[in-house]
Amino acid sequence: MNWDRIEGNWKQVKGQVRQQWGKLTEDDLERMKGNRQELEGKLQERYGIAKDEANRQIDEWANRFKM
Repeated sequence: MNWDRIEGNWKQVKGQVRQQWGKLTEDDLERMKGNRQELEGKLQERYGIAKDEANRQIDEWANRFKM
């Protein structure tokens, strides 16, 4: 899925992001407003994973995402 579509529909997408990555808080999701780099950084911080692993997870999730 095109990340621009995810970012543009962030309010609808937040719940699905939270389902995928439960350690992210509502405040985290509000602050990032769909910004992929912000999501990547929060995943690294909350899950203790490397940047390339965060990117892999985001890509995998975005490819499965249905809107």
